[in-house]
Amino acid sequence: MARRDENVVGGGPHTREYGRVTDTTSDDTVTHRTLSELRDGLDDVRRSPADHGTLELVVSRPGRGEREVLLVAQLDEEVGLIGDNWLERGSRRTPDGSAEPLAQLNIMNSRAATLVAVDPSRRPLAGDQLYLDLDLSPENLAPGTRLAVGDAIIEVNASPHTGCAKFARRFGTDAAQFVNSPDGKALRLRGICATVARSGIVRTGDAVRKL
Repeated sequence: MARRDENVVGGGPHTREYGRVTDTTSDDTVTHRTLSELRDGLDDVRRSPADHGTLELVVSRPGRGEREVLLVAQLDEEVGLIGDNWLERGSRRTPDGSAEPLAQLNIMNSRAATLVAVDPSRRPLAGDQLYLDLDLSPENLAPGTRLAVGDAIIEVNASPHTGCAKFARRFGTDAAQFVNSPDGKALRLRGICATVARSGIVRTGDAVRKL
């Protein structure tokens, strides 16, 4: 993973690229965890902090299937993560094909991401932009909950975020079953959706605080 801190990604002066991740869905050498192994990792996920967590990973999706891991990024109220393709990509769920407003940011628990990815370098393939060491369960983060992340503030919403066919191809069918199981849904292992409530700079390692 080549580091290129001096480069500007997505036209943002505060957005620096750390490396790119290649989609290896057709790589037969990738070993996926079994359902039993995934369940064995649940206790660690349940130990995620409730109120004060950490931003473990920031990932931009400049194009379909493309991932760029960022050390520093800018969250914007209008476009989401600068350099990400959320706005340009649009959505099949909206009548006019425009971007789905409530899906501006996709967020995944970093412990759950590491569990399903096996190799931490494959976590960005999940397709989320922010990976937090924080309890994402609805009991802890109800819709409307705001989180301070670096200089930005984001707001959790009720838009569903579930494991899709791409997730199964990248991490295995057992992983898709795992995140969509009753335990997986209770902990929202596949993640949550959020919007940017206040623009600001975020950095890998930043504290995440429930407001």
